[in-house]
Amino acid sequence: MIAGVDLSVAPESLDQSTATTVLARLADVLAQANTDYHGADAPTISDADYDALKRYNAALEAAFPNLKRKDSPSDVVGAPVSDGFGKVKHAVRMLSLANAFDDEDVTDFDDQIRKFLGLGDDAPLAYTAEPKIDGLSLSLRYEQGILVQAATRGDGETGENVTENARTIADIPQTLKDAPAVLEVRGEVYMSHADFDALNARQSEKGGKTFANPRNAAAGSLRQLDSAITAARPLLFFAYAWGETSTPIADLQSGAIEQLAAWGFSTNPLTQICAGPSALLQHYRKIEQQRASLGYDIDGVVYKVDDLALQRRLGFRSTTPRWAIAHKFPAELAWTRLKGIDIQVGRTGALSPVARLDPVTVGGVVVSNATLHNEDYIRGIGGNGAPIREGRDLRVGDWVQVYRAGDVIPKIKDVDLSKRPDDAVPYLFPDHCPECQSAAIREEGDAIRRCTGGLICPAQAVEKLKHFVSRAAFDIEGLGAKQVEAFYHDPDLAVKQPADIFTLARRDAANLTKLKNRDGWGDTSAANLFQAIDDKRKIPLTRVLFSLGIRHMGENGAAILARHYGSWDHFAQAMDNAKIGQGASWDDLTGIDGVGAVMAASVITTMQQPAERASIDALIAELDVQDVAAPATDGSPVAGKTVVFTGTLEKMTRAEAKARAEALGAKVSGSVSAKTDILIAGPGAGSKAKKAADLGVETIDEDAWLDLIGDA
Repeated sequence: MIAGVDLSVAPESLDQSTATTVLARLADVLAQANTDYHGADAPTISDADYDALKRYNAALEAAFPNLKRKDSPSDVVGAPVSDGFGKVKHAVRMLSLANAFDDEDVTDFDDQIRKFLGLGDDAPLAYTAEPKIDGLSLSLRYEQGILVQAATRGDGETGENVTENARTIADIPQTLKDAPAVLEVRGEVYMSHADFDALNARQSEKGGKTFANPRNAAAGSLRQLDSAITAARPLLFFAYAWGETSTPIADLQSGAIEQLAAWGFSTNPLTQICAGPSALLQHYRKIEQQRASLGYDIDGVVYKVDDLALQRRLGFRSTTPRWAIAHKFPAELAWTRLKGIDIQVGRTGALSPVARLDPVTVGGVVVSNATLHNEDYIRGIGGNGAPIREGRDLRVGDWVQVYRAGDVIPKIKDVDLSKRPDDAVPYLFPDHCPECQSAAIREEGDAIRRCTGGLICPAQAVEKLKHFVSRAAFDIEGLGAKQVEAFYHDPDLAVKQPADIFTLARRDAANLTKLKNRDGWGDTSAANLFQAIDDKRKIPLTRVLFSLGIRHMGENGAAILARHYGSWDHFAQAMDNAKIGQGASWDDLTGIDGVGAVMAASVITTMQQPAERASIDALIAELDVQDVAAPATDGSPVAGKTVVFTGTLEKMTRAEAKARAEALGAKVSGSVSAKTDILIAGPGAGSKAKKAADLGVETIDEDAWLDLIGDA
């Protein structure tokens, strides 16, 4: 339990109401932690606990994407600036870094970069690896070689003006020779272990404030309103990055670090160029072994793509760059007893096994539950069919090793067969739903066993309704997961399917017991709810599609289908005409870039299943579904056109080409048809080019495409 949040509970085991409450708590706790850490330099929770809460929040958002809050901690960098300092708006945002917690995360980082850039496994790709300093981020602005401004990171957009304090740090040059006219140097202010101990000793002798750790001491010293106090503190500075520059300072990350050193900045001597994940991990372990003897605090190793041109292509997510990651040092492991295995049923009917454990402390957190993923995981079989735990299965009564690592969802790593009870038997995964007793089947190629009960399964029905009213779906004010569950089980209100929500007011008027007379309700709250429901009758197509909770179709998939079909009538008619695996409607659906056969089959099956379709039609009858507005693409030469890319693109990856085309208002399809307007064919174009020629579709090469859209 950290700050009132039980991290031992697997996110997928929560219902939507509980998940909403936990996400709200996490938003409050993490916002306060950011203020304490970045604003007051007085953290009230440890870095490990902060990371654990942040990862648990991310795991909850992954399990319940519809519940992600507008103030999600995942989208926050740092904290707002203090009132005691002037504000400085960063010309280039100061972002945080994504985290890696094990070797696989590092390999995935490399794989994702190669995939984005279109690089093969054997293509050379160099990285820099440097210690992650546990200090306070600082940006130094030089104009005509003179230090004119220093600012903390703040919230990433706006920092605190600490210029006078920064001038007192010996590691920070006041002037630079042969520097660009404008140069922002970024790095970390920190304090050595020896200086920290000496400072605390002096503070203690004179009855002053002592600090909990070097990071707090460094941050508190830099953020003094009296620069004379800062000048008396032994602060140091490592430079490792830059923001705005009037001219480039290098072509490589490593070259830029060398240039910073040439200008007189201290750079970390442990920074090294590494050719791929194996070299990164080798250097990581070398730094980890030296950690205790470095003389300053680090909490991991930062990896960055060395080629700055590739960094620019990779770009940024909302709060982190794609081209860098912080590999944190490992978490703890613990052994405990597996007391039982519970099965929980989700919105799509998935039967999810959860381990019930004798409580044990792992990484400072008491763990009593752990995810078991699926029946194969329990049997000792991984997702690729290969053995895990050397093929050892899990049985009730076993002595198991639990870990949290950076992924705060507790998992079982191993089992000690020498301690297995004599009466322990293999776990028999249920073949019937524990909620409705319907058959639970496992389709070929699916790792999950699912309840076939559909709408008659109370677990599925309630979760579908909760999904329907979630933030990314209908988001009806006053009607959340808690109310939906109560209405579902109330025989008078009887909200069993989405359409019942929109007939609630009419049915309530005919009931002897009115909603306004029920516990927790009154005239005003009931009237407000009915009005909020009416306000949602007019709703965008994307939200309607997402609200249906169709398996394999998330928020992004709903948006893709909405853009393609444009209106509910067009979508519904296409699904009525579609046959899985054949026909023009199937070809059109699977030809949409981003829609695969699995998702397409799921959508068609849902729309053609009689009971599901009757429920959907009853809902649509109550709504005014808004068509998708055409993008604002005045002057675009490809707006409204359907384009297909084939062959090898040499000047951009397929992902970049698709994003550019869609930004210009084009529809990107994965297959050629009579509806295709332009085929962009690179080297190696095969059957698509032939089909385009047969259909008379205009075919151009990549250079002509770039000329057409003005990117040549």
